[in-house]
Amino acid sequence: MFRNRSTGVATAAILALQFMFALDSQVMTVALPTIQDDLGFSASGLTWIPNAYALAFGGFILLGSRLGDRFGRVRMFAIGAGLFVVASLIGGLAPDAGLLVAARVAQGLGAALAAPSVLALISTMAPSPAARARGLAYFTVMSAIGASFGLILGGILTDLASWRWGLLVNVPIGIVVIAIVVRLVMNESHPQTGRFDIPGAILATLASVTLVWAFLNTADHGWATAGTAISFGVAAVLIALLVVVERRTASPLIAIHLLADRARTGALVNMALTSGAHFAMLFLIALYLQRTLHFSPLLAGLAFLPLTVTVFVVTRWVPGWVSRFGTRAVLVAGGALVALSFVLWAGLNGSSSYVGVVIPLLVHAAGVALIFTGGTLAAMDGVADSDAGAASGMLQMSQQLGGALVVAVVVSVYAANAVPDEFLPGLPIALLTGGLVAAAAAVIALVTTRRRA
Repeated sequence: MFRNRSTGVATAAILALQFMFALDSQVMTVALPTIQDDLGFSASGLTWIPNAYALAFGGFILLGSRLGDRFGRVRMFAIGAGLFVVASLIGGLAPDAGLLVAARVAQGLGAALAAPSVLALISTMAPSPAARARGLAYFTVMSAIGASFGLILGGILTDLASWRWGLLVNVPIGIVVIAIVVRLVMNESHPQTGRFDIPGAILATLASVTLVWAFLNTADHGWATAGTAISFGVAAVLIALLVVVERRTASPLIAIHLLADRARTGALVNMALTSGAHFAMLFLIALYLQRTLHFSPLLAGLAFLPLTVTVFVVTRWVPGWVSRFGTRAVLVAGGALVALSFVLWAGLNGSSSYVGVVIPLLVHAAGVALIFTGGTLAAMDGVADSDAGAASGMLQMSQQLGGALVVAVVVSVYAANAVPDEFLPGLPIALLTGGLVAAAAAVIALVTTRRRA
């Protein structure tokens, strides 16, 4: 697939770390009740275990993308991965709630510094367009199944050992990955010369953090609050200032010219909406399995195994389908399948069985495999090597911000229709909301993407 055996080994190691980044977004989800009992989290404070990671990851990923282009992708990969490993160790040994949340922030920051270099290195190391497409497809596999496998692994480790191993398992894997990549890929990354856009870096980071914070704040406090309005207002001002600065600087942090391609912009929006719908599904269905079907954390995690397997299988075929039928057909079909899965889940009730969960889960898995692979190929199509890090940062940031936005919307809809001490009343309308988001992603793909790759 790649130039030589050593590069292939390095690519596998890079993909393994991307899998860890995706896994850590969900590995703590099914363990939250156990963590609350062990460390004394309040009900509201517990939400910061996943949110702290998302805040740092989404907020700093644009900065991480340009740091990789500017100072060397392997160097930033090693720094970010090293921070991720150290933070995983601290979080796994954390004696109290505050240190665990701080460790999750540091994990997200490390992932933000390293993750853009993951996709950029895979893209630039490939010797041919076909190899590049296969590499991007494998990247999609790691990203898509990592989150769902995080639920499985979190359930297994919580039941059989301790929730702490969901973090500690990153340490030995991360050390091996860093050693392989630094040894084998050092000649694959060439830092760019020139000035670094410090004002753009500061504004982009502040705007990203503020925007992610605003989305996360809505889940805790709702949309019609002063704090939410202020957060979005500040984010809007920072984004406006960022646009002004980036248009005037000679070496902009954000490669705005990449957004001039309507197909790429449409793919980024499509990926953002689909990622949000996917994360909302994981959140709601994981709760349904435990609160209504009374699954243990282990069984709740294993219940997502069909999702993981289906995504892995379907993704292997998507690059060929994109070549044959075009990006538009693949993305529209994927959006329709994801929307259908939410409609099927909306019929869940207290007398439903796991069969009512797993059939839509298979439909959903096929849909997200189509979208995540097709969207990644469309977003990276025609990107020069010098802009690979920036394009990667935009792609992964769209997924983080989309996830925060849609989860906030879906949770707000659920809360508005919920009944105290009952889980089911708000579930159908929340799931249908996720379906509307997926349908909107399909429409966007229809009007923005090309017929042929």
